[in-house]
Amino acid sequence: MAHAQPPATTSAPTATPSSPQYVRQAPKGAPNIVLVLLDDVGFGATSTFGGPAQTTTLDRLARGGLRYNRFHTTAICSPTRASLLTGRNPHATGIGSVMNSADGRPGYSGFQGKDTATIARILRENGYATGAFGKWHQTPDWELSQAGPFDRWPTGEGFDTFYGFQGGETDQFNPTLYQGTTPVMRPAGDNYHLTEDLAARATDWVHTIGSSAPGRPFFLYFAPGGIHAPIQVPKEWIDKYRGKFDQGWDKMREEIFARQKKLGVIPANTKLTPRPAEMPAWDSLTPEQKRFSSRLMESYAAFLAHTDAQVGKLVDELKANGQFDNTLFIYVVGDNGASAEGGLEGSLDYMGRLTGVSPSPDAKSFARIDEIGGPSTYAHVNSAWAWASDTPFQWTKTVASHLGGTRNGMVLSWPNRIEQKGGIRSQFGHVNDIVPTILEVTGIPTPAEVDGVRQKPMNGVSLAYSFNDPKARERHTTQYFEVFGNRSIYHDGWMASAFHGRYPWMAYAPRERPLEEDKWELYDLRTDFSQSNDLAAKNPKKLEELKALFMTEAAANQLLPLGGQVLDKSKLPDPTGGRRAADYRQGDIGVPEVSLPRLFSRSWTMRATIDATPGARGVVAALGGTDSGMALYLDGEGRPKFTYRLYDVKTVDLVGPAPLSSGKHSIQVDFDYAGGGFGKGGTLKMTVDDQPIASDTIPANPVFFSIHETFGVGLDTGAPVGSYPADAPLGYPISRAKVDKVTIRTR
Repeated sequence: MAHAQPPATTSAPTATPSSPQYVRQAPKGAPNIVLVLLDDVGFGATSTFGGPAQTTTLDRLARGGLRYNRFHTTAICSPTRASLLTGRNPHATGIGSVMNSADGRPGYSGFQGKDTATIARILRENGYATGAFGKWHQTPDWELSQAGPFDRWPTGEGFDTFYGFQGGETDQFNPTLYQGTTPVMRPAGDNYHLTEDLAARATDWVHTIGSSAPGRPFFLYFAPGGIHAPIQVPKEWIDKYRGKFDQGWDKMREEIFARQKKLGVIPANTKLTPRPAEMPAWDSLTPEQKRFSSRLMESYAAFLAHTDAQVGKLVDELKANGQFDNTLFIYVVGDNGASAEGGLEGSLDYMGRLTGVSPSPDAKSFARIDEIGGPSTYAHVNSAWAWASDTPFQWTKTVASHLGGTRNGMVLSWPNRIEQKGGIRSQFGHVNDIVPTILEVTGIPTPAEVDGVRQKPMNGVSLAYSFNDPKARERHTTQYFEVFGNRSIYHDGWMASAFHGRYPWMAYAPRERPLEEDKWELYDLRTDFSQSNDLAAKNPKKLEELKALFMTEAAANQLLPLGGQVLDKSKLPDPTGGRRAADYRQGDIGVPEVSLPRLFSRSWTMRATIDATPGARGVVAALGGTDSGMALYLDGEGRPKFTYRLYDVKTVDLVGPAPLSSGKHSIQVDFDYAGGGFGKGGTLKMTVDDQPIASDTIPANPVFFSIHETFGVGLDTGAPVGSYPADAPLGYPISRAKVDKVTIRTR
């Protein structure tokens, strides 16, 4: 049978299917982006900005690039990071305060909205490889466990890879680490330091991108823990600063001020602001206090110098592989001003002091002076050292009303595009300017939508206009600041400031005064670089104008209703789920302390059932770290042991008389709360197979052990709680025994 012929066709053109996009391509010639953010570094701390710490990497980048001396952060860590990575004001993202200070207000929600996508998310969609190494501190408390969800972790916010820590701080010698979203132990070795590890991981990642995808640009976000407390740094670095601070903070501030003028990083007519009356004069200290305080500052400067040296490894890698010249290297020297949270006397154990448990340094502390900076201390400097590190400005971290809290140095390098090497730029800048700058230099448009979600407009302004024009008119003309009720507004060279009354070395204000009682100050920063001359009485009209502008900005950026430190967490998810009891099994690790049944100011029981064989040893359950925490474990002889560390106040060790025999056993620890007030102490008792073994008392019951350590069964992740055997592997994992169940129950 003959086949029918197809009908004749016309000559109309046919559609040609477009080729699929196999690889997302970045704009041709787009630079690599390296964004470095240090932690708690004052404007006057680094040698690049006149300070005592020798920051050689920052120095060499400044010689080949630009120093920005009017660059600003938000005055506290999480909001700065949210603003830095999104180009928006912090409250507009939802992260208007640190994560553990979130409450029910939209601007203080404790998480970043999907309408403020990160620069990592944008760059990845436009062909960039994206990696984050170091501190994150932008995931809400109720999403920190291994149950997720993980869309607010770094890998859910646009980063291909993440290696670092989640909390506001971590132990530098034994950190609480994550690879992606998985808890991991730090690499084994006696000479480990976190910042060195982060730098090695970051340089390896850069090398891998170059070898696996040559020509593909990358975005590297490097945010080490330095120099946030605890001050922990290799001893050989501390030795370099021996005796460098015996002159005290008052004299050091004068020395910094003189160097700043000589370097040109502050104008010649700048005035040095006075020491706050609440901080002691150096000469008022006893000889023992001076020796102790000097050693704290030696370690502090060493920590900064060591951190900067690790950043240098990134620079060296880029130069070695020929990528440095086409890399926009942005080095933000601190996420806020220097931290005064170490207290007026300084501390070997600052978190205990902040929670109201640890006393002021005394003879016992002074006797441990050689331990400062090492793994056995959780040290932090005196508040006045922080103030001196913020030279020439008033105040420190958390005080968003004054430049000591918000003014940070910034160095920017890009050999291919910056013509004036070693220049200084004095246009007003803010961390929310970084994303618009990156988008302009890469040629990537600001997306109107991301994943179908309409995006909020950027609040920042690109700084690219200033790269090759030192006299360019500044384009960021208005910026508000607010933390814990401390607030200010910058507009066209003027700044109005209101300090809300909580001193930055206090965990909580003793009295939350009404906001309307705050005194507003007025400064003309066009002629007053250091915010030293209050013009409020002379120009009340300008002050009222700026106060009204602050309220306008507050309404536009989710600041309202304004508050201070009285937080209402009733609208937030409870990570505990309201539980008074919970069961855990071997392998449960990385459980945030906030997810456990609440142990504070109440009695509790921890009961473990295990199946032992001869030679059993290792951790049964552990919470917290070397600074403060508790651990139930089988010691080197196989005896059950419970260690409770109450900061630098007391360590309790309850030890069984003999190794466990083969078979099933129960080990129980009871805490009987003494009551009679907030956070009081009580009695710890250990029983084995329901037979009393040992007991002891503790004088206080802390609100929490740490803000970064976690709970685990069968392994002690992070810094070790117990005095484990010298031959024990990291984390002292349980061996020759199985932990069937650990139950924590409050009573």
